Amino acid sequence: MKKDIHPKVNNVVFKCACGAEIPSTSTVAPEKAVVAICSSCHPFFTGKQKFIDTAGRVEKFMKKYNKAK
Repeated sequence: MKKDIHPKVNNVVFKCACGAEIPSTSTVAPEKAVVAICSSCHPFFTGKQKFIDTAGRVEKFMKKYNKAK
């Protein structure tokens, strides 16, 4: 096997928006990374439906495309 051709593997902590921290390893990600949703808060794994605030995105879309007509 050739030496010095493999990427360096770093220990990484992925932090979810819900506050959960998931330790893992990565060759690309920095030491700390932020994810929007994880298995602790995802509706598929929890069985509970959760509405995420869209911050007026639907209204912005409707305003933009109603103007085009």
